Amino acid sequence: PALPGLTFPWMETTRRIAKDRLSAALSPFVATRRIGHPYQNRTPPKRKKPRTSFSRVQICELEKRFHRQKYLASAERATLAKALKMTDAQVKTWFQNRRTKWRRQTAEEREAERQQANRLMLHLQQEAFQKSLAQPLPQDPLCMHNSSLYALQNLQPWAEDN
Repeated sequence: PALPGLTFPWMETTRRIAKDRLSAALSPFVATRRIGHPYQNRTPPKRKKPRTSFSRVQICELEKRFHRQKYLASAERATLAKALKMTDAQVKTWFQNRRTKWRRQTAEEREAERQQANRLMLHLQQEAFQKSLAQPLPQDPLCMHNSSLYALQNLQPWAEDN
């Protein structure tokens, strides 16, 4: 019996040969491992086009048109692009971006109006509550003849104890 941890050179050779045979047999099925991130070996993407700067006149005309009309038909877009010396794609993209900005602004305005209405409603409710505390309750004729109902009618849990 072999001693644990004790290996002879001929044992190493036999193990290496068996391992090499197994690797050779499996090689068609084993994919070679890539080193690094999988997207690293791809060709680098093309550079993005720099942002187009529009003149003040172009922006003014685009804004005027947008104020009147949120969407353009392709013929209208082509006519506007030609008049402003822009491409059809530039006008289309500008309108898409402007609609996004418009939706965000109108949503913010609606939220501000909603909050203002809530504040006003709370204020009016507080005023009404304060007025109700200041005014004495009218006497109910039914309660005047029944002592229990009379006591309940005059019970004001919100009133401070004196």
